[in-house]
Amino acid sequence: MEVCKLIYVKTDRIDEILRERGWSRNRLAKEAGIRPAALSELCSNIRTTINRLTLYKIMKTLNITNINEVIEIREGE
Repeated sequence: MEVCKLIYVKTDRIDEILRERGWSRNRLAKEAGIRPAALSELCSNIRTTINRLTLYKIMKTLNITNINEVIEIREGE
């Protein structure tokens, strides 16, 4: 059986940063210039793909330079 790699957004870390700033997810979406629905889907890990530009905008807005701070790669089937 072949094992594939799955990417998950570290929602807890993003929410922690938002709490520190006093921001909501809607505020992050607005500041990053992304759709609130896209952010919600990413944070719920229900998207099957992660748009690199969307991830970049989130990281840039939150001043995150290490991608491992916001995503995790796990093995799946």
